[in-house]
Amino acid sequence: MLHSLMERLDHAFSFGRVSAHCDIPCKIYDPVHAQIAVLTMIRMIDLLNELPEQDLTKQQKATFARLIEQKEEHGKKLKEEIRIIWGDYFKQPQLDQFPEIHSLTHEIMMLASVVKQESDKDAALKLLDKVNRFAEIFWQTKGVKTYTADCPYLPELPTVYPDLKP
Repeated sequence: MLHSLMERLDHAFSFGRVSAHCDIPCKIYDPVHAQIAVLTMIRMIDLLNELPEQDLTKQQKATFARLIEQKEEHGKKLKEEIRIIWGDYFKQPQLDQFPEIHSLTHEIMMLASVVKQESDKDAALKLLDKVNRFAEIFWQTKGVKTYTADCPYLPELPTVYPDLKP
């Protein structure tokens, strides 16, 4: 019903078509969301590994389910953030400057799937390395220097940050 109403309005007023090269051309991109997502996935794996291997209590089973759900959810967030930056931000000048971005993005997507499917800490750490490299490239294309420091919360792993000091 709503669809037919919209069609009648469109026909009556002849609205023109609009398009944009991205969802909303806001030009606000930042890989920090992807970095936080992978750090969260690693933390969830650490917490999963702290649970006993067998004879889980009812509460531990509930905790297990929540940890898995959060690891999955952050894996989806990670992939979405990387896909948006890769697809909407990177243009030919950046692709010429960093031709590795296509293969790096693909590697991130594949590793994110592995980490979502399994609880492999080594794969998650490799994923963090790839996401950090993606962040480093992103900031370099903007002419912003970066530095690496351990994140200030668990899992306290090396993370690439933009150096925004004047």
